[in-house]
Amino acid sequence: MSDLDSAHARPAGVSDDAVAATGKLSEMLERIERARGALYEFHQLMGGADAMLDDVVDLLRKDGRPEWADRIETEILGRNVLEGRWSFQVVEEFDDTYYGPLRDTERALREDLVGGRRHVFEAEMKQARRTHGHPAHTATP
Repeated sequence: MSDLDSAHARPAGVSDDAVAATGKLSEMLERIERARGALYEFHQLMGGADAMLDDVVDLLRKDGRPEWADRIETEILGRNVLEGRWSFQVVEEFDDTYYGPLRDTERALREDLVGGRRHVFEAEMKQARRTHGHPAHTATP
């Protein structure tokens, strides 16, 4: 695999299983990154939706419907999304409890098994699948 750049080349003596394991954990982390993004999207959507209730309450009061304004203001506005938590607390707990330790473990595994290199598995797959000599299949930029 001589065409691989040093940032992605397999270190000497590293087994196929070590490359596959680090690649699979990195792929798993990528999925968790997407889940985390969805969680942050949830957080922003919840915050924006809750802020919209200010307008709803104001409009109901203007329309002479204080009972509805009061009900929405006391029952829904500022309500926890989970017991004792607003969405920012859900995000923080996820980051501290799951995401942070996973990210640290993935990095430590790569450091230990493949010298910290990222995407070694994918770089080798690229090398195996590309058409050597084709201008759109070059090994590196």
